[in-house]
Amino acid sequence: MSQLRLGIPKGSLESATVDLFKQAGWSISVRHRNYFPMINDDEIGCALVRSQEMGPYVASGSLDAGLTGIDWVQETEADVEVVADLVYSKASNRKARWVLVVHRDSPIQSVADLQGKKISTELVGFTRRYLEERGIEAEVEFSWGATEAKVVEGMADAAVEITETGTTIKAHGLRIVEDLLYTHTVLVANKDALADPWKRQKIEQIALLLNAALEARNKSLLKMNVAAENLDAVVALLPSLHAPTVNKLSDETWLAVETVVDRGDVRDMIPKLKAAGAEGILEMNLQKIC
Repeated sequence: MSQLRLGIPKGSLESATVDLFKQAGWSISVRHRNYFPMINDDEIGCALVRSQEMGPYVASGSLDAGLTGIDWVQETEADVEVVADLVYSKASNRKARWVLVVHRDSPIQSVADLQGKKISTELVGFTRRYLEERGIEAEVEFSWGATEAKVVEGMADAAVEITETGTTIKAHGLRIVEDLLYTHTVLVANKDALADPWKRQKIEQIALLLNAALEARNKSLLKMNVAAENLDAVVALLPSLHAPTVNKLSDETWLAVETVVDRGDVRDMIPKLKAAGAEGILEMNLQKIC
């Protein structure tokens, strides 16, 4: 039997990725001290790989496909194809960003002020290229961790660090100077694997269902009963992908109405629907929207 070799990001994205696959229909069991998780699909073999190494492993053919950040694809300049953009993280469904950080009292106000300075970061290759493209000569050193602390302690003039909200950076007495790169998770594939019809079909299946699961996370299905005389007033309140679905009940003076709405709108929508004549309103979570 053919099998697709799939890389699952080890570390901060690991649990969020396992949860996303579960919603998409695949159950991945990560075992303690084992780098090869079990998955309920005989056509897939999984390996846990650090996000920083995913691109090179996929580019070399050691893996057919894998999930990693677009930042690490750019950092390693891996020769892979991005099959799907998957905006999710361990904390939220939002894009993270790599930012230039300095001490709040630093005179550095822009990237141009980094001339001759020392910068600490995990994203060394990208940062060096970013500065070179702007004609700035600076020392960029690799950080094994606690990157922000190096700025706080005066071991570096600045840092390039990843953040979602910037809250932790501010709490450490630091200041964001500029955003350098927005990043998100991507499904990348080996180009030779994509040339294989069976592997391409499997990779595209994974991309389709992961995106469908993400699309469903911020949506709800609303179902309700509406008297025929109130239908127009209720439908006027309902957004949908196309149009609300309306079906007759056994009592033809009543109709069943259902539609998909943004989950954040439901709180304000239900009282309005009740006032317009809707009854028996149900809100249901969705697993996938294709």
